[in-house]
Amino acid sequence: MKISRVTILTLGVADLGKATDFYQAVLGTPPKRSDGITFIELPGTWLALYPFEKLAEDISPDIPLTRSGFSGVTLAHNARSKDEVIDILRRAKSAGAKIVKEPQDTFWGGFSGYFSDLDGYYWEVAWGPMFEFTENGAMQLKEDG
Repeated sequence: MKISRVTILTLGVADLGKATDFYQAVLGTPPKRSDGITFIELPGTWLALYPFEKLAEDISPDIPLTRSGFSGVTLAHNARSKDEVIDILRRAKSAGAKIVKEPQDTFWGGFSGYFSDLDGYYWEVAWGPMFEFTENGAMQLKEDG
């Protein structure tokens, strides 16, 4: 049986250099640049940054070039502790992000906050008692015990 997976999330960005610097500061992972695209290798999935207009053109020359407001999609960075959530949100703010929701306890028993990046993508930074991480950093649900 083949296992489906998401391997790369590509964000269309206004300024590739600024976006690359931003994500390196927030995620702490050295980027890899290749032919006008930035790759950031994360456990299980890579993040790619590509100029917005070129990404739209790659999809279709007829795609409208509009972006505004909330698109109905968020990205998430799950942390190992509440303190790590706070630290990541501080790094994001220092790198130029807008904190949209300060970190706080959640209705689902976790702790999270939101920021929007330089291009307006919304990120949740969260910790949850139901998650644990493997040695290589992959997140998994804890087994009921």
